[in-house]
Amino acid sequence: MIHTDKLTRTFVVKKETVEAVKGVNIDVAPGELVAFLGPNGAGKSTTLRMLTTLLKPTSGTATVAGVDVLADPAGVRARIGYIGQGNGGGHSFRVIDELVMQGRFYGMNSTDAAARAQELLKSLDLTDLAKRTVVKLSGGQRRRMDVALGLMHSPGLLFLDEPSTGMDPQNRANLWEHIMRMRAEHGTTIVLTTHYMDEADLMSERVIVIDHGEIIADDTAARLKANLAGDLLAVEVAAESAADVRGLLGRAAAGGEINENTYDGVVRFRLRLTEGARLAPALLKEMHDAGAPAQSLELKPPTLDDVFLELTGRNLREGADR
Repeated sequence: MIHTDKLTRTFVVKKETVEAVKGVNIDVAPGELVAFLGPNGAGKSTTLRMLTTLLKPTSGTATVAGVDVLADPAGVRARIGYIGQGNGGGHSFRVIDELVMQGRFYGMNSTDAAARAQELLKSLDLTDLAKRTVVKLSGGQRRRMDVALGLMHSPGLLFLDEPSTGMDPQNRANLWEHIMRMRAEHGTTIVLTTHYMDEADLMSERVIVIDHGEIIADDTAARLKANLAGDLLAVEVAAESAADVRGLLGRAAAGGEINENTYDGVVRFRLRLTEGARLAPALLKEMHDAGAPAQSLELKPPTLDDVFLELTGRNLREGADR
């Protein structure tokens, strides 16, 4: 569905050339749901704008839904759906009219556009709101309408640019339920950008991380977490026994950093373990045999935010805030 070869975009700012995207290679297969992550200024938005024909590449090539973005941008637009961060509906228009109009813009006749609109209204729980003007919709209702607008022409590829930003947890969950159901019914390929790590982790089959204009990771969330972060182990021992386990913990951490804090006669060690759930029992036994039994233990599986921190030195939310 998406193939790029050394896709590049530069800008001239105050007579200086800025490389926003530095020759990225991306492949997305039909039916995949791929999360595209990166802090503001990393090149993520620029890449998406090139893939959706809103920005011309400086060099390199990109094929989207089987069409070259430079040779036939209108052909690309006819085959994709794009749901941006802003709302797509006109505030003074009714929901049903916006949907039918969107279908007409994509070349559907009036009968087919009306039928497709009714189908999407039902699927996205908007039927009761069909004759309500957009300005009277809640935030969650508007986002569902945006999804309907993006799906009116049944695109094989859908771009979702931070679809749930600003929504409360219940509306986020409802929106994703609708999106995933539509994907299951139509086999739609989805490219998602988000600053919510749980969304990327739970929904995507693959995660692509971009920073400083380059792709720095491309794998499943599970493998990225296992290979780049590992499980976080926090274990406490009596202060007088700490010296007996430092070397032991250091070997378990495979040379990784170990943090320790002392309080009330207890030393708390924090380290990351690859396959922590499997290794922790044996590690506890070794500590006990060394005369330094654990007084408490906490094992946390890694998160995508841990991966992002490991890759970039900051978490994704911090990058977004900046």
